[in-house]
Amino acid sequence: MSTPLRVAAFVAVLAAAFAAAWGGGRLVGPIEAAPSAAHEGGHGAHTSEAADVSGLTAQADGYTLALADRSAEAGRARLEFQVLTSGGRPLLGYTEEHTKDLHLIVVRRDLTGFQHVHPTLDRATGTWSVDVRLTPGVWRVITDFTPEGWDGITLADDLSVAGDFSPEQLPADTRTATVETDQGTYTVTLGGDTAPGVGTVLTTTVELDGEPVDDLEPYLGAFGHLVAIRSGDLGYLHVHPEEGEPGPSIDFATAFPTAGTYRLFLDFQHRGEVHTAAFTVESGGAPSADHEEGGTHEH
Repeated sequence: MSTPLRVAAFVAVLAAAFAAAWGGGRLVGPIEAAPSAAHEGGHGAHTSEAADVSGLTAQADGYTLALADRSAEAGRARLEFQVLTSGGRPLLGYTEEHTKDLHLIVVRRDLTGFQHVHPTLDRATGTWSVDVRLTPGVWRVITDFTPEGWDGITLADDLSVAGDFSPEQLPADTRTATVETDQGTYTVTLGGDTAPGVGTVLTTTVELDGEPVDDLEPYLGAFGHLVAIRSGDLGYLHVHPEEGEPGPSIDFATAFPTAGTYRLFLDFQHRGEVHTAAFTVESGGAPSADHEEGGTHEH
């Protein structure tokens, strides 16, 4: 084939490929005027879409998490940020998931200090803000939200907090957590298949002073919320509460994408108070004897 014919054929192939891509979906990130559902994950995803972690970057699908300041003082701090569109403008249109437009997870990189909070959006500036409690170290700020007309997205970035920092050792594989409260001692157990690479249903069971809790109260539209974070890169797993009774058991659909260590945080509400129980899971390894561990919900 002559050179002119080769060039013509190559151009024809490119044109056909471009036409097919244009007809099947966009070639780049979101166009603000007409976004489409191209991202898997977020609160609205199904178990089959939860095989990979998210929240590894501050940019995805044309959206960017922009922290107002990437450093903060220890103690009670005001955290402010924007979610920017591909055009560089603050995102103002959100689809509510689990009663909120945006879920914010703040956790130190050694997986301590976990806080699941819900900031307020200033629609005049497109800025989200919330107060959090910070100790010295590097913190991961994770945003989980759904833009209007789009699927769920998770963006995350690091926040540095000055001061003397002593990293804490992550507990060994832990399937039982205790939470001490004024109402008594909650004991929460975690069960289910934690093998990597397969969909699973995890079951948490809540007791108060040895008695099953069968009157859990709805929190964010469900009887419990489970957050799972992979140790090391702090990859965020999407975990979805299943419909069920108000205790003592709560089921969650998820998947552990790789072998490794994961820290799981369960938020549940009882008698008007929200509590957090924490677990360590070794996916792909045999669990060791339970090490009791617990905490309280932080705002």
